[in-house]
Amino acid sequence: VQLVETGGGQAQAGGSLILACAASGRTISTTGMGWFRQAPGKERELIAAISGVTIYTFYKDSVKGRFTISRDSANNTLYLQMHSLKPEDTAVYYCAARDSSNSPYSTRENDYAWWGQGTQVTVSS
Repeated sequence: VQLVETGGGQAQAGGSLILACAASGRTISTTGMGWFRQAPGKERELIAAISGVTIYTFYKDSVKGRFTISRDSANNTLYLQMHSLKPEDTAVYYCAARDSSNSPYSTRENDYAWWGQGTQVTVSS
């Protein structure tokens, strides 16, 4: 399984970015997927997740209403749309895939077996 994130970069506060995670070796439409981020000096945290098969989603409170997780089954790609960005959103963002097919999302980091390399998002005030 390979996950490759793209779309990171710099943005002004209030701006938008869209992250993409292209997957190979795993069908993301039937796999629980998550977006995590890790800010300097902080632990990695789950910010959004989507269940396989169903469309149940999870969002960390700090990103609710601003970020949207979605997937394109035809292209086997996971997305994270980020709007109204804040300086505190600055972090390395990772996509991750659950350890089994037909899986719901999980809020436990250990339930994700495959990880992308990460993409830097920097938001300036």
